[in-house]
Amino acid sequence: MLIHPWDAPRDDAEWQGWLATHDFGQLAVNGLPGEPPHVQPLHFAYDPGRGEALTHLARPNPLWPALEANREVVLSVVDDYVFVPGPWQAPPEGPSEHGTPTSFYAAVQLRCTAHVVDDPAAKAELLNRQMGHFQPEGGSARVAVGEVPYGRQLSGIRGVRLEVTGVRAKFKYAGRHSDEIRARIETGLTARGGPGDAAAREHLLRRQTG
Repeated sequence: MLIHPWDAPRDDAEWQGWLATHDFGQLAVNGLPGEPPHVQPLHFAYDPGRGEALTHLARPNPLWPALEANREVVLSVVDDYVFVPGPWQAPPEGPSEHGTPTSFYAAVQLRCTAHVVDDPAAKAELLNRQMGHFQPEGGSARVAVGEVPYGRQLSGIRGVRLEVTGVRAKFKYAGRHSDEIRARIETGLTARGGPGDAAAREHLLRRQTG
């Protein structure tokens, strides 16, 4: 992912705050020799204090041989994306049709070392930590080895602990443009009011004043 200086996060708090509200992404695993990469959509629970993300997958998932052959993976999260029409970005001194269309988006890529969790008690702990993230209000039984309702299902999954070894983050929201062009883009996003436009506008304003 290309990251220009004007699209880079201001500090770790910026990407960490965004990631705290985005817990669905794609896990990219290098394929075996001669095979393409595996790209697995999944929910995950990111723990900044421990520098890790937790997830689990079904035991029949075809990515396991590739993951065990190469544990270096990337967890990719992208959201708050919109298309920006060319006229919105046109230079003030030129015709509107000379503006360049582009995409706005926020992205965080976590480079990780994957640790497969097969021990039943460790899997139960991992699942309970995930449940605490996604369902903090409770309402479901805790996972415990040999106990109903989930104990018998533990053999059908494998846990994955993703140890974060590097982070690449990007907030592409007209960072290199003038105040005049950013104001025009803000007006366009507000008027259009389509999917993602409100979130993109918030990023645009936040990074302009932050």
